[in-house]
Amino acid sequence: MANELARRIFGSPDGTSLLLLAALCVLLLAAAWSDLRRRRIPNAVVFPGALLAVLLHALSPAGEGIPDVMAGGLGAWQSMLGMLYGLLALLPLYAARSMGAGDVKLMAMVGAFVGPQQIWSVLFATALAGGVLAVAVALRRGVLLQALDNVRRILFGRLLARLAAHRARRDAGARGAVPAPASSGAGASSTVRLPYAVAIAGGSIAYLLLRAHLAGFY
Repeated sequence: MANELARRIFGSPDGTSLLLLAALCVLLLAAAWSDLRRRRIPNAVVFPGALLAVLLHALSPAGEGIPDVMAGGLGAWQSMLGMLYGLLALLPLYAARSMGAGDVKLMAMVGAFVGPQQIWSVLFATALAGGVLAVAVALRRGVLLQALDNVRRILFGRLLARLAAHRARRDAGARGAVPAPASSGAGASSTVRLPYAVAIAGGSIAYLLLRAHLAGFY
């Protein structure tokens, strides 16, 4: 009875999957735009989006999520489990203060749409997109060369400092003086704040569109 009602509402499992995919893409683009313009991801996007995902999965004809050869909804429990996985995956980065709370909540919303199986592939695609974004931001702000120079200093600075300290101790021992502490010469690196919602949106959408293509949706 529930499956028949869902088919009347959504038309077909394929229609359900495309609706879920379209809704997620719109929400991700809205979050990315807000992060770019205002440096924040509004709860008005994330919380209703997660609730919408759970409802659509609960009401849809049974299937394997979005997008898949066996299209359809995962059910409310699987949707909530995907949300939990998305939340827990980024919590360590939030605890380390390398990611904002909005980014964590956005990934939880994505998990509610894609479910517990696909969230890991989405996280991997997001990590790749984040790397590309970091390089692009560094190039635009002119700090990439400085960052590479800092890496060089970190790699070779300690070795050069130890050689200099050893030579200074040897010379000071011959003169009976106390040498001053050697400096590695490493400069402070610049911190670049990334609008990570752009990486989440770019990685998630790219992965899901590729999966939809492989599943024969277009």
